[in-house]
Amino acid sequence: MDFLSNVDFWYTVLRCTTPILFATTAALIASTSGVLNIGLEGAMTIAALFGVIGSGLSGSLAIGAISGMSAGILLTMVLAYVVLHLKANPIITGVALNLAAVGGSVFLLFTLTGDKNTSNSIRSLVFPNVDIAVIQDIPVLSLLSGHNILTWLSFLCAAIAFVVLRRTKFGIKLRAVGEMPLAAESVGINVTKVRYQALLISGFLASLGGMYLSMAYVRRFTSGMIAGRGYIALATNAMAAGNPLLGTLSSALYGFGNALSIYLQNRNIDVYLINIVPYAFIIFFYVIISLFQKKLETGKGIKLSFNRRKK
Repeated sequence: MDFLSNVDFWYTVLRCTTPILFATTAALIASTSGVLNIGLEGAMTIAALFGVIGSGLSGSLAIGAISGMSAGILLTMVLAYVVLHLKANPIITGVALNLAAVGGSVFLLFTLTGDKNTSNSIRSLVFPNVDIAVIQDIPVLSLLSGHNILTWLSFLCAAIAFVVLRRTKFGIKLRAVGEMPLAAESVGINVTKVRYQALLISGFLASLGGMYLSMAYVRRFTSGMIAGRGYIALATNAMAAGNPLLGTLSSALYGFGNALSIYLQNRNIDVYLINIVPYAFIIFFYVIISLFQKKLETGKGIKLSFNRRKK
């Protein structure tokens, strides 16, 4: 347990939290509008690929970022059109797009660069790190310095999402559309338009999470590098119960589990066991939270029944 007092370990926790926090916030925005964005995995994958290709071939970080975001948003908008206009099943559509993105990314990588599975022939540009000189030499606070700018942006996006959902007109519309679409439509809210906007934001955030993995966490695209984070984000979003701050906490739990798996690699533990640590971590806490919520609901039901008998 000595790793708990290690600053480097907690530094790794924040790094591992970043992509899942982007994906969790993306899932939360979509689900608040009443649409389950199963296509997060695909959006992150395609954004990670095009971010690397765009920056590597152009020599411009800005072009790479625009390429990655455009690709991820486009895939999400395809899901939005198929689900909202063609009325297709969102789960089947999302899974299909995810599989297409995983396989298609390998095909596109080979077609555009000649590489197989890993983009070794092009040099991807990376998002810059933020060094905070004031706290660099302070023992505990130093773990906040040196992080990638996308790490800070992920926490900022979660905070903005909290404010938007609670304090703005758009947030009220978003929640109304998700909770009572017929009532929202009766007062003049365009339900389809609001859901399109929610999925657009969701695709944007998922793209940032994908690009972080290929243009900050590492400096290349590798097939399968998203490693199920898009699906895990659905679980962390469920744990958040529509609250971006709780979403940040649930994402940090995954980040902790991921960092722990990295730490265990140096302890001669079976690699297959290590790989399941972050996923088992989330499943464990999700089950606990679900049981706790069920207990609360049962308690309220008993209390209500008692009050009725008393009357």
